[in-house]
Amino acid sequence: MLLNEQLKSYRLILASQSPRRRELLEGCALRFELADRYPCDEIYPATLPAEEVPAYLSRLKSEAYPAPLAPTDILLTADTVVIGEEGVLGKPHDRAQAYAMLRSLSGRSHKVVTGVTLRSATQTKTFSSESKVWFWALSDEEIYHYIDTYRPYDKAGAYGIQEWIGYTAIERIEGSFYNVMGLPVQRVYTELNNFINKN
Repeated sequence: MLLNEQLKSYRLILASQSPRRRELLEGCALRFELADRYPCDEIYPATLPAEEVPAYLSRLKSEAYPAPLAPTDILLTADTVVIGEEGVLGKPHDRAQAYAMLRSLSGRSHKVVTGVTLRSATQTKTFSSESKVWFWALSDEEIYHYIDTYRPYDKAGAYGIQEWIGYTAIERIEGSFYNVMGLPVQRVYTELNNFINKN
């Protein structure tokens, strides 16, 4: 049976404010509800390896969900980080920080890691997906054009692969394109199917 048919017996709850994650789940034809915004201090131990940060934060977001889960509820939380030579690059606070991030990525490769947690009343599954992205060398004019036009202040690493910069500056990707957008949907589809069939 197709996963979207199996999910008719469940309530899949997406606890994310990201329009890109909503778009990606919709692209899989998976029915879901959007959780209301709720507080979560996204703080991780300084000693945690960079590649483990997204999984840690996705679990943190799951545990912070304020409502008890019904027997047929499945909560999905996720976190995406960009890892450059300097370590984890979060969301830029301002134009200067966005410029610094994009300048550090320009002409180099970096990793994008998304951590995902699926949780029901009886089980929890956390996994990560990693992609490697190669950027063309960007001029200052190109960087400022992108920042001022697209204002990527809600995006890890200060860029969205589905925007102008993805078309013009990304030379190649090793791994899932959709993971770089914010959700490794093929892996999510597979893990959701396994998750349901373990219940």
